Amino acid sequence: MEDFHGCSLCCVSPASRLLGFARPVLNGLFSIASPILTVSSKGSYHYPELYPDYWYYPFLNVKLHAVDDLPSVDMFVTTADPVLEPPIITLNTVLSLLAVDYPANKLACYVSDDGCSPVTFFALVEASKFAQLWVPFCKKYSVQVRAPFRYFSNQSFSSHENSPEFRKDWQHMKEKYEQLCRKIQDAAQNGVELTGEFTAFANADRRKHPAIIKVIWENEEGLVDGVPLLVYISREKRPKHPHHYKAGAMNVLTRVSGVMTNAPFMLNVDCDMYANNPQVVLHAMCLLLGSKNERDAGFVQCPQKFYDALKDDPFGNQLVILQHFLSRGATAIQGPLYGGTGCFHRRKIIYGLAPDESQLDEKPSVERLENQFGESKKLCESAAFSLSGSRYKPNNPRSISSSMGAAYHVAGCGYENGTCWGTEVGWIYGSMTEDILTGLRMHTKGWHSLYFDPDPNQPAFLGCAPTSGPSSMTQQKRWATGVLEILFSKHSPLIGILTGKLQFRACLFYLWILTWGLRGMAELCYTFLPAYCIVTNTSFLPKVEDPAILIPLTLFIMYNICTLWEYSQKRLSIKAWWNNQKMGRVHSSPWFFGFLGVFMKLLGISEMVFEITQKDQSSPDNGDEEAESNGRFTFDKSPMFVPGTTVVLLHLTCLGVFLLRLLLQEKESKVNGREEVVCSVLVLLCYSPFLKGLVGKGEYGIPRSTMYKSLTLTLLFVLSLL
Repeated sequence: MEDFHGCSLCCVSPASRLLGFARPVLNGLFSIASPILTVSSKGSYHYPELYPDYWYYPFLNVKLHAVDDLPSVDMFVTTADPVLEPPIITLNTVLSLLAVDYPANKLACYVSDDGCSPVTFFALVEASKFAQLWVPFCKKYSVQVRAPFRYFSNQSFSSHENSPEFRKDWQHMKEKYEQLCRKIQDAAQNGVELTGEFTAFANADRRKHPAIIKVIWENEEGLVDGVPLLVYISREKRPKHPHHYKAGAMNVLTRVSGVMTNAPFMLNVDCDMYANNPQVVLHAMCLLLGSKNERDAGFVQCPQKFYDALKDDPFGNQLVILQHFLSRGATAIQGPLYGGTGCFHRRKIIYGLAPDESQLDEKPSVERLENQFGESKKLCESAAFSLSGSRYKPNNPRSISSSMGAAYHVAGCGYENGTCWGTEVGWIYGSMTEDILTGLRMHTKGWHSLYFDPDPNQPAFLGCAPTSGPSSMTQQKRWATGVLEILFSKHSPLIGILTGKLQFRACLFYLWILTWGLRGMAELCYTFLPAYCIVTNTSFLPKVEDPAILIPLTLFIMYNICTLWEYSQKRLSIKAWWNNQKMGRVHSSPWFFGFLGVFMKLLGISEMVFEITQKDQSSPDNGDEEAESNGRFTFDKSPMFVPGTTVVLLHLTCLGVFLLRLLLQEKESKVNGREEVVCSVLVLLCYSPFLKGLVGKGEYGIPRSTMYKSLTLTLLFVLSLL
């Protein structure tokens, strides 16, 4: 048997071969480096503690692998709107996946387009042509960043910079990529001629159309260093049929890939989350294959990190501290939660298998398979294969073209009727945050998960964070809505700990996450409390001269010292700490709206609507003026900005009332609320983006309609207390 580069290897499992080659050398290196790794705050010092049996896997070279023994991996990319998620972003993510350091005949990339956009399909067709040049170029010169828009935005060369051949190839590839960008930009502006392969889009509406499945590129010769299979999917949609948003799209991807390639492992990424580490698939397989017990490695979650992240996190949405401490801490329990992107799954777990059923001794009956997976015979056969003990052996070769009929069948909007899809099989329905719900379901069955972040200097995946007020607020509202839907559903961790195999500490971990959406209502009430006390000349805090004031003061100081310490551990600035504290208060508005939405849903008054977060592709060479404006808070006419504007107007009014009362007070009268005035000033500092918005112009100013609504609410509040 020959390995990835032609070296002779014996026929043993991939994990055993990795251990055999690497253990003596790496153990020696680790014995020398361990004192440095233990005290350093950089690199992978946490691996000896969290992953003692396979901490060294991420450092292994791809040459040690035998191609035939490596498992296949199906890669899923989801997009839903060509305007909010421009095709050029999706294209770069796909190209980065097609070019990873893994045998091409073991990979398949499936792109789900819920927007049914001919421009997105056109972009993928052109990307497949460009990939014929891009993939060999990346592997020839060991390119580290394989998303072209990021690679060509960096003008510095690597070790090949003195090579005339490299410079010539680099210039040629850059010209080809610029041509590709111009083609896609032209298609986005002028549209695509709906002839030939594009005829299927002629009468298609994004809310009503038949399934469209196109095999854009097929690695027919099974080349190891070629371009992997690339498939475009736009599932069938009908107006009155529930489509379950991203969870429904993921289940269609799972079924279509099941009848085509049926890889035992699956990777899913959002359309903006490109593969930043070219060996990420190889590293993840090391963790999944190297675990002593499959129960301990149900899925592998990579952290969500962002390229061109705004300095000091002005919108408080980069989640650095949350992921660094919470996800690593959860690894010691049952593992981190599923984050919706950058995650490697075992297909059989997605198919509903529990750890104590790690493989089925007997082939399930046809009736049972059809009840679970639907009436497609090909899908039932592939599901039985995935659930069997032959999970790491190469699947029976099948012609992709011969699977097209079955693929269209399982992509139909009515296929799931009467099956277990969305309840026991696949991504679970019932929440805007289908990722957390699906991960909770896996943990409830008894599976554990792993957190994979080997090299902070080269994250596994990089995406784009929201860079405006509206998109940030929309994202927070969706998250709050999703976690509350889980909390008040039959999938609640409180039920999972009683009826399933969710550990007690894992239940507490999930409850901490899921009750997050309830904070909005409580925080808004506390925000209005100082204003209430000032207007009514009362007090809720002890007087400064009262020793009891030490209690809230001590809690306040301890909390801020603790959070400052966390930020110092990640070497983040004090301004980043303050921005996150500030935006935590500002985000109480979308959390409150998320709570209201779930409350209305529970009462049966209204249903939830999935709102897509806008994706923006930026590059490091942005000008200073643009970079500065990107950190400024923007507004629109969304009602989510009304509570924040009301808070600012109310506290400004109350401070005016307090000052007027001081000026008009008589000697015998007593003015209360001096301590509350300090709280009021602190609230205004936290809501400084809205304070600036009162005098801002254009998108940086609060719209007049929002101002009028907030002014009315402020007057009603003050007058009701006078």
